[in-house]
Amino acid sequence: MTASTTPDDGMPAEIDFSKGVRGKFHRAGAALRMPVYLDDEVQSFLAERARAKGVEVAALVNSLLRKDIELIQAVAK
Repeated sequence: MTASTTPDDGMPAEIDFSKGVRGKFHRAGAALRMPVYLDDEVQSFLAERARAKGVEVAALVNSLLRKDIELIQAVAK
């Protein structure tokens, strides 16, 4: 432990949350957009296919995932 940290929580002593407001940025019902990180070769392939189809990569990925969901649901029944 260094001199600039407090022993109870490990936060640096110079950080003061005493005037913080709990929930200040909370928005009920807000949708979380999940970042998805693709392998380089997967991203390159999808970008090439999207370009060939004249669509955005996100639209192509959503379409492919919807088809996968349909297949999974068909097998799970």
